[in-house]
Amino acid sequence: MTDHQILASAQQLGSRAMGWLHSCHERGFGRLPDDVTIDLADPNNAYKPLAESALAASLVLRDGVTGPHDARIARELLDFGWSQLQEGNLLYERLLRYPVMTDPLETYVHFARAGYRHAPLEELLESLAKVRGIQAIEMMPNRRLALANARRVIGLRNQPDDWPALTARTWLGATPEPWAIDWLTGYHITHAVFHLTDWGARPEHMPEPMRDYVRNWLPVWVDTWLEVGQWDLVGELLVVDSCIGEPVTGAQGWEALAAIQREDGLIPRESAEPVSDDPEQAFRDHEHTAVVAVVAGTVTLSRALGGAAVPA
Repeated sequence: MTDHQILASAQQLGSRAMGWLHSCHERGFGRLPDDVTIDLADPNNAYKPLAESALAASLVLRDGVTGPHDARIARELLDFGWSQLQEGNLLYERLLRYPVMTDPLETYVHFARAGYRHAPLEELLESLAKVRGIQAIEMMPNRRLALANARRVIGLRNQPDDWPALTARTWLGATPEPWAIDWLTGYHITHAVFHLTDWGARPEHMPEPMRDYVRNWLPVWVDTWLEVGQWDLVGELLVVDSCIGEPVTGAQGWEALAAIQREDGLIPRESAEPVSDDPEQAFRDHEHTAVVAVVAGTVTLSRALGGAAVPA
């Protein structure tokens, strides 16, 4: 059973972070440039904040453990992002022109989870799934899990993914020496867990040896990145803690994030980097950490309160 103080910290951390994200978008931060086209030179900078905010908001609505205020602003964030993406038309046109790009699928899934659907885009995704050249795109194994989970969430009618094979190819699937981890591998670990479990909704999809390995070493990894003040990765590891069953990391991570969160909800990405006085630059630098805090708070509360799992 998760400690009540941890749940209180999780709720406050996530709610404040959601409020900060919402206020930033209301100020116009994170909007697509007026001249944006499907020929995005850098999609991560162009609509990554929209996609990440949509992820956080979609999980708030999916898990239903927040109050009415947070549910309302989550819906407003999704409405805003969907309008920015031309109600899915921008993603459809981009995928039609560049069929090997994965960002349209990885962006669309967060909106589809919350009920925003684009039938032509889904038909195109199903058609492309049959193309050998699409299946052979080279990418990190945890990214393949991301695409598989996106197809699963959307409900695309194509051949089922080989989850055991996809899982075995990840760093975590090898259950390697725990000391071999580095900063980037830490993110690979967290994302493998996120996509395997669909952000905590399917904890049983974690293979037992992998779950035991994570439960043994997760407290150590949290302590490591707490020591160096990598708050963003600490938050992601706390999400992992709630995706794999009974949490094992205790209150230390939550207390640390709560202590460094600002009154307006901003959470610095890392202790070594000062927060810019320019609000828009601060949004660019620390938006991801706020998204992580919303997800961590939401998933932790949902699992502790017996949130309904997604059917297999």
